[in-house]
Amino acid sequence: MKFQWTLVVGLLFAIIIAVFAVVNVDSVPVNYVFGEAEWPLVLVILCAALLGAVVSGLVAMFRAIQLNRRIKALEKEITIKESTIATQQNEIAELQKVVFPVEEQEAIDSEQTLKGKKH
Repeated sequence: MKFQWTLVVGLLFAIIIAVFAVVNVDSVPVNYVFGEAEWPLVLVILCAALLGAVVSGLVAMFRAIQLNRRIKALEKEITIKESTIATQQNEIAELQKVVFPVEEQEAIDSEQTLKGKKH
C-alpha cells in the first residue's frame, strides 16, 4: 500500500512539473560557470527535474546497498549466535546427565541411611 501511495504522489508531482514546464516556453539565459547560453525554459525545468530524480535515485540505491550489506552481516551474526546457543545447550544437557545421576545416587544413599537408622 505504501508503494502505491508513493507512486501516486510521484505521478502527481511529474504531472505538475510537466504542466509547469509546458506553460513556461520562453527562452532564458542559462549561466554556466564557463559560459552562458539561451535555452527554452521548458528544457531547463525538465532537465533540472530529471537531474533531481537521478540524484535522488542514486542516493536511494546507495542506501539500499548499505542496508542490504547490514542485513547480511546481521543474519550471519544471528547464525553464529544460534550455533553458539545450540552448542551451549548441548553442553548443559551433557552436564545435567552427569550431575543428576550423582544427586539421585546421593538421595538413594541418604534414604538407605535413614532406613538403616530406623531398624
